[in-house]
Amino acid sequence: MDAAASPLNALLAAQKNAFQTDCMPSHAARIERLVRLERLIETYGGRFSAAIDRDFGHRPDSETALLELAPLKAALRHTKKHLKAWMRPERRHVSLEFLTFRNRVYYQPLGVVGIMAPWNYPLMLTLGPLIDVLAAGNRALIKPSELLPETADLIQAAIGEHFAAEEVAVVTGGPEVAAAFAALPFDHLVFTGSTAVGRKVMAAAAANLTPLTLELGGKSPAIVTESFPLKKAARDLAFGKMMNAGQTCIAPDYVLVPRPLMEPLSEAIMARIAAFYPQKTAGRDYAGLVGARSLERLRKGIGEAQAAGCTILTHADALTGAGQRLAPTLVLDPPADCLLMREEIFGPVLPLVPYETLEEAIAFIRARPRPLALYLFSHDRGEQKEVLVNTYSGNVTLNGTLLHIAQNDLPFGGIGPSGLGAYHGRDGFYRFSHARGVADVRGPNPSRLAMPPYGAITRMLLRFLLR
Repeated sequence: MDAAASPLNALLAAQKNAFQTDCMPSHAARIERLVRLERLIETYGGRFSAAIDRDFGHRPDSETALLELAPLKAALRHTKKHLKAWMRPERRHVSLEFLTFRNRVYYQPLGVVGIMAPWNYPLMLTLGPLIDVLAAGNRALIKPSELLPETADLIQAAIGEHFAAEEVAVVTGGPEVAAAFAALPFDHLVFTGSTAVGRKVMAAAAANLTPLTLELGGKSPAIVTESFPLKKAARDLAFGKMMNAGQTCIAPDYVLVPRPLMEPLSEAIMARIAAFYPQKTAGRDYAGLVGARSLERLRKGIGEAQAAGCTILTHADALTGAGQRLAPTLVLDPPADCLLMREEIFGPVLPLVPYETLEEAIAFIRARPRPLALYLFSHDRGEQKEVLVNTYSGNVTLNGTLLHIAQNDLPFGGIGPSGLGAYHGRDGFYRFSHARGVADVRGPNPSRLAMPPYGAITRMLLRFLLR
C-alpha cells in the first residue's frame, strides 16, 4: 500500500464502520448534520471568500457570495424543508394478479460517498454535493482541488471543527492523493472536473465497481434568434460568460446567431461588458485566471483565430487590478476546427458563430458532443419546442444563462461526455440513496397456484396471465 493510500484507507474504514452502527439515520439526525453545515457556512463565509480571493489571485467577494455562498444557503433551506417527505416510503402500483400485495420503495443510505471537487467553484461544488449526501443519510470523504491550497486547507479545518471524522472528513494533497482517492472502494463517488480527468476517475472506480456521478463540461452553446431583443440577450450572455472570468462549467461556450445579427450582437455584448467592468471598478469586480497554462492556452486560441482572419474584440479596461487576467474577448466567425471551437474554453473568450436558419444551428450542435448546458434566446414557442426536441444537453435555460443551476427542485447533470447522473435537491437525495423495492404479501400468495405439479389450475392461470 503506497503512502497516499494508507491514511485514506484508514479514514474510509472508520467511516464504513461508523455507518454500520447507524445505517439508517433518523430525520432528526440528518437535519442536525445539515444545521451544522449551515453553521459552518455562516461561520467561515468571510474566511472562505478571503482564501478564494488569494488563491485566485483575485476574485470578487460579491461573486463568491452570489455564486457559492447564497446558493448553498438556498439549497440547505430547500432540503431541510422537504427532507421528511423525501424520506417517506413510496407506495407503488400493484397489478391485477397481485392484488393481495402491498408494494413500497424505501430509500436507504448508500454508505460512504467520495466527493472529488474542482477549483473553479471550490465551495459550491464541494459543499453542494455534501448537502445531498448528508440528506440521504450517508458519510462523506472529500478531496478538494490542490490548485487552491489555502481554500482546501480552510475547508479541511472548517469540516474538522463541525463534524467528526467518522461523519465527514477532508483530505488534501496533489495528483497522487487524487489518484489514490479515486481508487478507493466507495459506495458512490462524485467527481466534478474535466472530461479528460473524468475518464481516468471512471477507470479507477471501475476496479471496485464504484457507482459514479460525473459532472464534466463541454462546449455549451447559446442560440440567439430574431424573436428575442438583442440587447437583452447581450446582457445575459455577458453575465453568463464573464462571471468568474468564464471559469464556469456551464458558461456559454459559443453563441450561434443569425448572420445579419452577428455584428450588432457583438457590439451589444461588448457594450454590456464595458458597463460591467469600467476601468475604475474592474480591478474589484473582475476575477483572475487560475493557472498559467490556462492563460497560455487561451492566448494561443485567440492568436490562432486572429491568424485565420477572425475579427477579435477585447475590453482592455478589465485588466486593471491584481491577479492573472485576460481581457474579455469576442471572436467573430471562427473556423470550426480551431482550438476555440474544438476545446472547452473555460475563460473569458466567447466565439460568435453565424447561422442562416435555425435548422442549421441545431445541426451544428447535434454534430458535436452533447454539452452540459444549452441556452436559447427566443420568445417563439415553436422555436423553443424545435430546439428542445431536437438537441441534447444536460440542462437548459430559456432566455437567460446559468440560472438552471440555482433551481433547487431541478436535477443538475450532464449527458454522455458532459457527465453521468444528476443531483440537487430531491434528485440528489435519490441519487445518493438506494431505492429498495419491497413487495409485501398481505393475503393469499398467488404463486401457490403456479407450483408443480402443473394441471388445470395452472392452465387457467396461464390463460389469464397471457391474455
